[in-house]
Amino acid sequence: MTRMTLGAHEQLLKWLAFALGLGSTVCIVQGWQLSAMVLGLPFCLIWIYCGWLRTEPQLKYINVVFAALYVYGIARHLILDS
Repeated sequence: MTRMTLGAHEQLLKWLAFALGLGSTVCIVQGWQLSAMVLGLPFCLIWIYCGWLRTEPQLKYINVVFAALYVYGIARHLILDS
């Protein structure tokens, strides 16, 4: 899918990000760290894309940092708990 095609689905992506963020929050409250990171990563990736789509630099860079931390946390969990 091209950027223009995904741009037409921006609102749907934002609702999906909302659901992922809500699920991640529930996981944090329940103490399910890995699940929170697994749900948080696609949340950040959606907002990175939407930030680039609408040229919101602060939004995309904050989410790039969070996505990198989620990737680190997931990788660390997989390496240490394997």
